[in-house]
Amino acid sequence: MNKKNQSGFSLIELLIVFVLIGVLAGLAIPGLLKSKEAAEDENAYGSLRSMVSSQLSFYSANNRYARLDELNAAYNDGLGTMSGTSLVRGKFTFVMNPAVPDNEMLKEGFHMTVTKQGDGGGAPYTLDVDQTGRIIEPFGSRHQ
Repeated sequence: MNKKNQSGFSLIELLIVFVLIGVLAGLAIPGLLKSKEAAEDENAYGSLRSMVSSQLSFYSANNRYARLDELNAAYNDGLGTMSGTSLVRGKFTFVMNPAVPDNEMLKEGFHMTVTKQGDGGGAPYTLDVDQTGRIIEPFGSRHQ
């Protein structure tokens, strides 16, 4: 038998390829997960900015700010799904403080909080916004 004419890969060559693929995947996957997490965090900021803008539009039409259910209804439920007095949008839960403000309070302003629950190692965090549009991240809320 002449072994010089045989073609194909040896077991060692295949093992080396699998090890290299494993090392590359081990390096790439954590970076991809961090990028995904950062994109979700920016989604929370974008959603808050959008809701503040929506609140200002509602105020100009109604001379008061909106409760979350009114705001969501004004946008044909495009802001999220109502769950009691909370608005759920993806991994984020939006609530007003107090949960059901009266009309007199809404003439003066509003205060909204968004909370993202941690998933598989990610810590939960909250962001706050009021009628000024300034988004506040409480100290240590994201990196507990």
